[in-house]
Amino acid sequence: MEEFVQSLAQLDPLWVYVAIFCVAYVENIFPPFPSDLIVVFAGSLVAVGKGHAIVAVLAAAIGGTLGFLSMFAVGAWFGRQIVESGKLKFLPIASIHKVERVFGRYGYTLIVLNRFLAGTRAVVSFFAGLSSLDVTRTVVLSFVSSLVWNSILMYSGYALGCHWQRIGSYLSTYSQIVTAIVVVVILILVIRYVSTSKKRN
Repeated sequence: MEEFVQSLAQLDPLWVYVAIFCVAYVENIFPPFPSDLIVVFAGSLVAVGKGHAIVAVLAAAIGGTLGFLSMFAVGAWFGRQIVESGKLKFLPIASIHKVERVFGRYGYTLIVLNRFLAGTRAVVSFFAGLSSLDVTRTVVLSFVSSLVWNSILMYSGYALGCHWQRIGSYLSTYSQIVTAIVVVVILILVIRYVSTSKKRN
């Protein structure tokens, strides 16, 4: 990965934008993928006068949004078939239906938070499609979320300059904290669900 990122510095800015777009798109389908580091690196290139920050951020935001919509489409068109086939063995059908109800209530909020939740981007987009959320609102909110997140990353790379690699440890720590919070929230929801089920029985 380090060699790939460094090789971008030798390319014309146009190809850097293309790489940012492609990596941001792929990350939403095959996570985890280090698109965040590429955007940070692009910020460091902008700091030395190579490239334009707005174009780089837009490339990341558009790529991320299209990637999100691809998984959204999979969830909308094939999600029901995948769920009912039992292929998601690690998630019982009852639990999946519960997730659907959560998306029905908080789906748009989750889409906004999606870019800030490490490792959940493909999952959120899939269940958003499965839950039949409005496509237009989904596109707008996904784009805004991606635009804000990538702007933060771009500024970080610009501010760090040639020391942009430092952001890797920060992103790793952030990812661990967010993952821990998500796990705790899931455990609380599971405990509440089990407790409620026992009371009904």
